[in-house]
Amino acid sequence: MKCFYLLPVIAAATIFPRYANGQAAPTASRGADLQVGAGYTYAHSDYVPNNIGGFAFYADYDLVGLFGIEANFHRIRDPNPDPLVPSNHFSETTYEIGGRYVRHYYHGRLAPYGKALYGRGVANFRAHQMNTPEGFVTYIDNIGYNLVSFGGGLDYRLSSRINLRADFEYQHWFASDRELPNGLDPYLFTFGGAYHFPARGPTK
Repeated sequence: MKCFYLLPVIAAATIFPRYANGQAAPTASRGADLQVGAGYTYAHSDYVPNNIGGFAFYADYDLVGLFGIEANFHRIRDPNPDPLVPSNHFSETTYEIGGRYVRHYYHGRLAPYGKALYGRGVANFRAHQMNTPEGFVTYIDNIGYNLVSFGGGLDYRLSSRINLRADFEYQHWFASDRELPNGLDPYLFTFGGAYHFPARGPTK
């Protein structure tokens, strides 16, 4: 819950009214849009104490109007080796899909958006040791959990085919096991770029 204070800011940016210098593009003039992109992710994992980096892939399909579908993939990995198994590293990998709300300003050059997604997260944990009758056994948990995420960001149209993105995402992992007795609440910042496919649909 640490980053819910950012969500009103994202919402305000997304539904920012026309009183600004740039007018919102009329929804009737926009057809369905598709973009596919990748980026660098910097995150607070809510597990290891240090912030860690990784990468992301994303795809957006915006329907006629203000609503669309978003699919996300994130992978972040702690560069510090596991104390027990140096070849092992803590990591979080997520797969998500859901809806988004987007507005377009300055003739479509700026596109703030908000999103709500559902998906699956897989955590590769640090190694543990268990005392058994045969002696100490080292094991590594790799466990998947369901999650929801909320966030938003801004797309900037660099050209008719290339969009740049700054994105924030807060995740809540549903967990109550020995590794995550209280769940997990990571948040991620992603900066990237996407290839924008030509819009299709009615124009005016």
